[in-house]
Amino acid sequence: MAFSPASLETALPDCPGASHYWVAYSGGVDSHALLHAMAALRLPGGAALGAVHVNHGLQAGAGRWQAHCRSVCRDLGVPCVDLQVDGRAATGESPEAAARQARYRALQAWLPSGDCLLTAQHRDDQAETLLLQLLRGSGVGGLAAMPPMAVFGAGHLLRPLLGFSRDSLLAYARRHGLQWVEDPSNLDTGLDRNYLRHRVLPVLRERWPAASATLSRSAAHCAEAAQLLSELAQQDMAALSGD
Repeated sequence: MAFSPASLETALPDCPGASHYWVAYSGGVDSHALLHAMAALRLPGGAALGAVHVNHGLQAGAGRWQAHCRSVCRDLGVPCVDLQVDGRAATGESPEAAARQARYRALQAWLPSGDCLLTAQHRDDQAETLLLQLLRGSGVGGLAAMPPMAVFGAGHLLRPLLGFSRDSLLAYARRHGLQWVEDPSNLDTGLDRNYLRHRVLPVLRERWPAASATLSRSAAHCAEAAQLLSELAQQDMAALSGD
């Protein structure tokens, strides 16, 4: 599916009553494409749009990335909030996990009540997440990977790009002349997700070109199964309690 403001509007999960949508904007191509397309939309209920940038303090260029994000937001007429976190990993902790957990803790604590936070994970990210969960021996809940919408702090977390490929976002960014920053850590194949992204999935796509799409579809099937199991468990609990 080609990415555009119109296709994004169709894919955007409903966030009832939200007065503000915030794009988690790293400065990378994916979140830049999302922010740019969101800025072109008329949001539901006349809701406002903003961006929030998390500075992990892990890269020498982190300050420049933050300044870049402010500049892009200023050009788009979108207010930008900066959050500072300590994303360093403790001894024995995964650097990926430490940075991600620090980022989500900060965003969850900051998100205003009733607002919606949008993150830019896409279909290829979903495929990587499913593979990681398989390699960890996860059950059906873990294999559901990332949901398109979830309760998040006092608001909701939306992932409207799960139906779009990385290539479609890159094509959109190039078509509109967007400028983005490249995080050098994304090339570090010592990190699990990067290893899958750069070494494993390309080989899978040589044999199965639609691998990302089919893996993402499997994650959706697992999400449906997990939901059905949860509903069945609730019914069983109600029956046991006599409700």
